[in-house]
Amino acid sequence: MRVAQLALHTSPLATPGGYKTGGMNVYVRELSRQLVQSGIAVDIYTRRVRGDEPKVVELADGTRVIHLDHVSPDMEKDDLVAAAIELADEIAAFAAGEWLTYDVVHSHYWVSGPTGVLLSGRWGVPHVVMFHTLGEVKNRVRAAEMEPRIRIDSERATVAAADRIVCASEHEALLLERLYDARPERISVIPCGVDLERFHPGEREEARAILGLGDEPVVLYVGRIEPLKGVDLLINAFAQVQGAGVLPRLLVLGGDDRSGDAIRELRGLAAALGLADRVTFAGSVPHDELPAYYRLADVCVVPSFYESFGLVAVEALASGTPVVASRVGGLTTTVRDGVTGYLVPWRCPEPFAERIDLLLANAHLRRSMGVAARASMETLGWDGVGEGVRAMYRDALAEQRRRLA
Repeated sequence: MRVAQLALHTSPLATPGGYKTGGMNVYVRELSRQLVQSGIAVDIYTRRVRGDEPKVVELADGTRVIHLDHVSPDMEKDDLVAAAIELADEIAAFAAGEWLTYDVVHSHYWVSGPTGVLLSGRWGVPHVVMFHTLGEVKNRVRAAEMEPRIRIDSERATVAAADRIVCASEHEALLLERLYDARPERISVIPCGVDLERFHPGEREEARAILGLGDEPVVLYVGRIEPLKGVDLLINAFAQVQGAGVLPRLLVLGGDDRSGDAIRELRGLAAALGLADRVTFAGSVPHDELPAYYRLADVCVVPSFYESFGLVAVEALASGTPVVASRVGGLTTTVRDGVTGYLVPWRCPEPFAERIDLLLANAHLRRSMGVAARASMETLGWDGVGEGVRAMYRDALAEQRRRLA
């Protein structure tokens, strides 16, 4: 079997935490690795990160990343959808030039969906899509930042045409049925995974020494710097955190050269609250360096307005670090309230500060939750994700054969 994965919005080679990079980058990369290990050939069609990467990059695990000439590094999402025909033509021409035939097209995110629909029809193969986030849901949780009409239309058209839709949680599946009229029989719920060998409990002091941190309690945030992620809420909550005698530090990982204005606003907020010397913005960190940060942290906070799954929470839990998170989306099934961390149903600083303070003040509670956190992740290795997706591919192909018989 050969699969064409479309990740037009963001390259799996990019460092997570930047303007267009996050959990989806990790998902595409890790899923591809699992598929290749099982004997499936995978080509990932995507944009260049800098602009000077070669057309084809062959990764050590056998995955090929193919950079599209029609997508510039700074091309906006709307333009990607508008260029669906040109992108489909370029991908089809590349495949024909290499004498390649694909059995499945697997699109990621709403900007890839229209191109995936076109290629599926052109090649006569099943189209699988994973949206990762949904525009209609984002419009309901952040009314001040409405998603464009082109996104909603793209998602609806892709849902109607897709042979299979991958959801990371039952909650996301329900939203697709209610808000997009998705047919339940076309939905496959396959939770995201975590690299259990990379993300695991380790020596907290050793990780701190490597990164030059002292003994102060550390509250950790990992993710993009954008309003939907709620970093401002976290800083306001952190201003109310007292710790256990020693003032804690808030370590913010994420952001790139496109996040300058947002980070300056957050720095200004921290300074206004008297936290200028207690909040550290460390920028984006390569994914293979993240385990050390999770291990050194006393608590990881995920204050998002919306998460379809919450990969950061999963990585922190696998590392044995308790998580305080918003009670939204997939986080409601990822974090077990009162067992592996806390879920906060109110979007105001006080309840976040209360849960963070509770964990910082009680070492025994942190340890017990850390043990439970790791145990709760033992079944979420990427191998399970790979098997679930492979089974879905087989079902989609079998259904297509039945229709054509």
